[in-house]
Amino acid sequence: MGEVGDKYRLYLVGEGEKDTHWRHGGAPKYDLVNRLFEEETTKEWPEGSLEETVQNAIKTWEMELSHKTRLSDFKSINHEKFTLSVNGRKPLTGEETLSLGSYNAMLETSMPAELCPKGYYNSKEETFESSHENFRSAFPRGFAWEVLEVYSGPPVVAFKFRHWGHMEGNFKGHAPTGKMVEFIGIAVLKVDDQLRAETVEIYYDPAEFMAGLYKGPKLDTAEGSNSSNAQRCPFM
Repeated sequence: MGEVGDKYRLYLVGEGEKDTHWRHGGAPKYDLVNRLFEEETTKEWPEGSLEETVQNAIKTWEMELSHKTRLSDFKSINHEKFTLSVNGRKPLTGEETLSLGSYNAMLETSMPAELCPKGYYNSKEETFESSHENFRSAFPRGFAWEVLEVYSGPPVVAFKFRHWGHMEGNFKGHAPTGKMVEFIGIAVLKVDDQLRAETVEIYYDPAEFMAGLYKGPKLDTAEGSNSSNAQRCPFM
C-alpha cells in the first residue's frame, strides 16, 4: 500500500520527497491539528477556490519550514528570491528563516535580551528546537491556521488569517489553562509564475498571542503570572 499524503499540504510523500532530509527522520503526521482545524474552523471554502488555495499553500510552506532541514528540499518557495518580514522588520532570507524557525522568526526582536523579564519568551535565547518544543508543549493538539478573507489574487496575494490552539500543556513554567489562545493577522504574499512564494510579509500583535500563554499559574510558585511584566517583554 502506498504512502498517503495530507489533504491540506503538498510535498510530504511521493517520489519527489525520496531524498528529502526530514528534521525528525521522516515526514510529519498532521492528524491531530487537522482534526482541530476541521472541528473549529470558522470558514469552509469551496474546493479549488482562491481562499482554499492560499490556505493550503501557507500550510504547506509552514510544514516545509518546520520539518525540512535543507532549503533545497523546499518546493513551496523561490529559493533565490524568498524573504520573510514580520511587522515591518528587516526581511529574513530563506536560510535565516530556516535557521531561526517559524516561532522565533515570528517573535524576533531587536531589543536586548536582558530587557525581557526572566521566564518570559525571548527569541534570542531560544533555538529552533527549543522554540518548537515550547509551543508543542503548550498546544498538544497543535496550532491550527485558517484563511479568513482574501483581498487580492496572484501575483500579490493579500489576506487575513487566524491562528489558534488550546493551552492544554505547560508553557515556560506556566500551568495549562485549557483555554483557547488565538490571534488574527494580515499577510501579503508575492508569488512567481509557479505560485512559489517570493516574499512573505506578516503583520500581527504578538501580545495578543502571548498573553494567553502566561495566564496559567507559575508551576514553581502556584501564583498567577504578572501581566505587567509580560507587557514589558520586548517582543510585544
